[in-house]
Amino acid sequence: VAALAQYLGEKESDLEPAVADKAPLGQNEPIAVVGMACRFPGAQDLDAFWEMLQSGVDAIGEVPAQRWGKAAFYHPDAATPGKAVSYWGGFLGDIDQFDAPFFGISPKEAKYLDPQQRLLLELSYEALDDAGKVRSDLDGSRTGVFVGISINEYSHLQVGNLHQITSHSGTGNALSIAANRISYFYNLRGPSLAVDTACSSSLSAVHLACQSLRSGECSTALVGGVNMILSPAHSIAFSKAGVLAPDGRCKTFDARANGYVRGEGGGMVVLKPLSVALQDGDPIRAVLLGSAMAQDGRTNGLMAPSQESQEALLKSAYQNAGINAGSVHYVEAHGTGTLLGDSMEAKALGAVVGKDRSGSPACAIGSVKTNIGHLEA
Repeated sequence: VAALAQYLGEKESDLEPAVADKAPLGQNEPIAVVGMACRFPGAQDLDAFWEMLQSGVDAIGEVPAQRWGKAAFYHPDAATPGKAVSYWGGFLGDIDQFDAPFFGISPKEAKYLDPQQRLLLELSYEALDDAGKVRSDLDGSRTGVFVGISINEYSHLQVGNLHQITSHSGTGNALSIAANRISYFYNLRGPSLAVDTACSSSLSAVHLACQSLRSGECSTALVGGVNMILSPAHSIAFSKAGVLAPDGRCKTFDARANGYVRGEGGGMVVLKPLSVALQDGDPIRAVLLGSAMAQDGRTNGLMAPSQESQEALLKSAYQNAGINAGSVHYVEAHGTGTLLGDSMEAKALGAVVGKDRSGSPACAIGSVKTNIGHLEA
C-alpha cells in the first residue's frame, strides 16, 4: 500500500488538471477552425477536393470488385430478398494501406482494426499538421476528441466466422475506440467520445466540441467524421427502406430526385476558441459563430422529416450565432436527393433564410452529395 501511495503521489504532479483551470469563455465565444484534413472519393486532400468542386466532377462509381460481387447482391426489384437496388457509390481507393508502426500499432492488431479507425488516425495527423502542430505540442493537454461515426461494416466481415475473433476484435471495432484511440496516441486528457446521430453525427460532434471549448472543459478539440462501405448489408437495408437511388445518381433539389447514393471517406478539423487562436498566432481557416441541436419528437413518423421542426432548429441556430438569417448568401444543405426530404428542407430554408431579404442578394443552396455521395455520418 505504501509503495502504491508513493507511486500515485509521484504521478499526480505530472498530470494537467482534468477540470478546467480557466474561467468559461461564454456561450457566444466564436470558435476558430485552425486545421483541416479530408479524404473523399476522388479527392485525397483539401486541394484536390476544392479542385473537384470547381470542376464539377462526379466521383460516383460502381462498387469495387474487392468489396463484394455486384452480381451477387444486385437486383432492380427492391422486394427481392438479400438484394440491393443500387451498386453505385462514392468509394476510396487503397483503404487497406496503413502505416501501423507509425501509430504504435502492431501488424497483428492492425489486421483487426476497422479501416474507419485507421483513417481517423491519419486524418488527425494531417489536420494537426495543417494547423502547424506536432504530436509533442498536445502531449498531456486537455485536448478533446469528438468523432461522428454511425456504421461499422468491418465487424460484419469478422463475426461471420467466430474462429476469427481475437483479443483485438473488440477494440478494433468498437465505435467508442474510434475517438479513444486518437486520445491514446497523442496522450490527450480532454473529453473523448464517439457521437452517433446517424446522418448528422459529425455535425453533432462539432456542436458538442464547441460547447466543451466554450465551457473550458477542453482547450483544443479534434473533431471529425468517418464512414466506410465494406459490406452490402446496409445497402440492402436502405434499398428495402426505399431511400437509395437505383440509377446511382444523387439529384439534390431536383424534380427527378429518387434517392441518395452512399459514399465513404472522412474529415477532421482542429478547433480552438477564436480569441485563443488569435493570441497563439494560429492559422484561421474558418470561424464557427453558433450552432443548435434538436429532435423532431413525435411528428410525422420515426424516419419522416418535419418542416416545422427544421424551421425551429434553423431559427435557433441563427439566433445562437447572432446572425440575421435573411443576410445569409449560401447554405450547404443536407440535400440527400430523396423527394420528401429535399422538399421539406427546401421549404424550411425558404421560410427562414428566404424571409426578410430586402436589400440582400438571393441565397444559393447546394450539396456536395451530388459529387461524392452521402457519407452517412
